[in-house]
Amino acid sequence: MDIVSVALKRYSTKAFDPTKKLTAEQAEKLKTLLQFSPSSTNSQPWHFIVASTDEGKARVAKAAAGGFVFNERKILDASHVVVFCAKTAMDDAWLERVVDQEEVDGRFATPEAKAANHKGRTFFADLHRKELKDDAHWMAKQVYLNVGNFLLGVAAMDLDAVPIEGFDAAVLDAEFGLQDKGFTSVVIVPVGHHSVEDFNAALPKSRLPQETTLTEV
Repeated sequence: MDIVSVALKRYSTKAFDPTKKLTAEQAEKLKTLLQFSPSSTNSQPWHFIVASTDEGKARVAKAAAGGFVFNERKILDASHVVVFCAKTAMDDAWLERVVDQEEVDGRFATPEAKAANHKGRTFFADLHRKELKDDAHWMAKQVYLNVGNFLLGVAAMDLDAVPIEGFDAAVLDAEFGLQDKGFTSVVIVPVGHHSVEDFNAALPKSRLPQETTLTEV
């Protein structure tokens, strides 16, 4: 299946079949998709919580209470649930960790190349940390790049998913001690197989026409 067909096929799943689970191979591929997403300057300012046990999903679902209870069953019934988290501050230690990993992975032919790469990434980090002072927003945008990449990849695996912003981030952060670790929850994505009760599965896909959303020059 080509990538356009995948994009046309995927949709936001409203109900999951709790009896259908991902295989071990599929679960590993989810983690690979998360790991290899693009991000600005390869900064990777994220962390992921992957819940596959009933206990783990119940912990995540604590954030879908009260006004967000309509999302609770999606979290509890999905096979796997991914919590996408963003760093709360871009620190120099993280930038050094990234460039050191790039060196381990063989991306630099010389020490000078490594230094130049680190300088370039630090320039953009400082632009957001010190000049624009929007580094938290900038890092959250990188997480959303990962979410988009993940949703398309999951659909290519013939799995169903839905991105969820309707949850109490403060509750979820507290449940997993995220703030103490320098992160905050941004998006929850349950993954699995849709239920026969999923009304959205049979509805036609709807998007604004290209004449409205696209300009060619």
